[in-house]
Amino acid sequence: MDTMNWLDQVKWDAQGLVPVIAQEAATGDVLMFAWMNREALAKTAELGRAVYYSRSRGKLWFKGEESGHVQQVHDIRLDCDSDVVLLKVTQLGHEPGIACHTGRHSCFFNALQNGAWQAVDPVLKDPESIYK
Repeated sequence: MDTMNWLDQVKWDAQGLVPVIAQEAATGDVLMFAWMNREALAKTAELGRAVYYSRSRGKLWFKGEESGHVQQVHDIRLDCDSDVVLLKVTQLGHEPGIACHTGRHSCFFNALQNGAWQAVDPVLKDPESIYK
């Protein structure tokens, strides 16, 4: 019996990308949002670590390749419309985990307070020391 390739079941956008949310498996914290192409999603499944597609650089981005903040992938899920991927990950390389290039735990550190965006989460590590 011929089964459809699982990658073919993803609804890729016009650029061949799908949005991806990385969620910390242990806490449920939403860490970051990124994009994947077919190759990135296939590599993520194969390696058990997050591999994204960098739109600005036009190439695969192995999370942690520069920072050392690798995401170990425990679960890959596809939403009901087949157009968003959720990764359940453990953020490695620093305790507590750093997912954001700003040196914070999560990329979602700005909160709307009194009509303005305020950074409400601390910088855990100076980005200058992360990206040399």
